[in-house]
Amino acid sequence: MSCKNVLLTGCSSGIGLALAVRLAKDELKRFRVIATMRNLEKRQALEKQAGPVLDETLEIRQMDVTSEESIRRCVEAIPQRRVDVLVNNAGLGMIGPVESQSIAAMQSLFDTNFFGLVRLVREVFPDMKRRRQGHIVVMSSVLGLQGLLFNDVYSASKFAVEGFCESLALQALKFGVNISLIEPGPVVTEFERKLYDEAASMDLSAVDRETLDMFQGFYMAYSKDVFSALGQSPEEVAEHTAKVIMAEQPPFRYQTNSLYTPMTTLKHANPSGNLPLNTFHQMIFQHDRLFKASLSLLKMLQWRKRRDQAYNKSP
Repeated sequence: MSCKNVLLTGCSSGIGLALAVRLAKDELKRFRVIATMRNLEKRQALEKQAGPVLDETLEIRQMDVTSEESIRRCVEAIPQRRVDVLVNNAGLGMIGPVESQSIAAMQSLFDTNFFGLVRLVREVFPDMKRRRQGHIVVMSSVLGLQGLLFNDVYSASKFAVEGFCESLALQALKFGVNISLIEPGPVVTEFERKLYDEAASMDLSAVDRETLDMFQGFYMAYSKDVFSALGQSPEEVAEHTAKVIMAEQPPFRYQTNSLYTPMTTLKHANPSGNLPLNTFHQMIFQHDRLFKASLSLLKMLQWRKRRDQAYNKSP
């Protein structure tokens, strides 16, 4: 079995780090991982977790997805420019009332989340087409399927990613290239913790009182409960992503958290779009006690699921 070159972005922490280690430590040694990050000064955590596979099945390189030159330099350093699997994981987050966000900050987010992906695809897709094989794996989000309160700009960037990949997949299949969208829900990482810490101290002076109360009094307060009830670890998402990469017939879309499936299904159950909007509106603003009770139930289901998985893994 030949060893596949996996080019992976955003590996300094979180899902990218976990996935890089998971693939590099594959028992069958099916992968050579080129783990990239914008700032190599943040490589210590990856080096530590990689351990003995560092510089064997895993190498760390610098790449900035907002720079075409940086991407090209990294790809050119790979023998024969052979990228068998591209995993686009680099991304930025943004939460808060839209009037509190600057256009420059929104453009910066799109430059990484959407145009970063486009730059990578432009660099490696032509080679994949010439070889008539390859796999492009994109870390999307359930927020690319269903919008969420105060995640307007982030969700928009993921909707753009979903539309781009869905359109590109039609052409890719003609050349034997697979595209897979990985769609996690909340993931408990330093990335998310930093995002919410920044939101707690953001300038909200331009926001009206009612919206401010909605954001601070409801959204920020309940976000911790949502992450506690629905949050996955980076290792869980990495394991799901590894399964997609290893699949003989990779799915186009893959949700890592089955607890989110009913929520995203609502959108397709009603062509007018009113069903999911009205459901979430009533649950959040009219039946908040039911919402909180639902989170408690989901938290218990998540705990039981992890307990059963741990039991099944034990000898």
